[in-house]
Amino acid sequence: MTVSPVSPAAPEPPATHISTGRSGEELIADLLARAGWRVLDRNWRAGRDRGPVRGELDIVAERAGSITIFEVKTRTGSGFGHPAEAVGPEKLRRLHALARAWAWEHGRAEIPSVDVVSVHWPAGDAPRVEHMGSLSWH
Repeated sequence: MTVSPVSPAAPEPPATHISTGRSGEELIADLLARAGWRVLDRNWRAGRDRGPVRGELDIVAERAGSITIFEVKTRTGSGFGHPAEAVGPEKLRRLHALARAWAWEHGRAEIPSVDVVSVHWPAGDAPRVEHMGSLSWH
């Protein structure tokens, strides 16, 4: 797991939970791009026309030929626990099913790995990022 503070000049997250989530995803997409990742998809959705699995992948990115799904969880406080706690076994199982659906739809033989990124972004403070990589649901 990698924990890193982000520049103190980072913008303040919006007040609502949906806006906060999108702000966290924007932050992580930017950090990934700066680290040499190529973002292939953002908020990719699987639904009725894509088979039995339903849901959304926050960020799909590629670096050095490897594709990774980044599930981004952002919190402005600790009232709902650690951000990664929102990704339990059922959510992780669904993310892996979505990763397979994404790979199939895009003609990829390799099934992407699934990483969880937690963004702690208290009001008036710089965000802090924790990256937990290659999580399986077995």
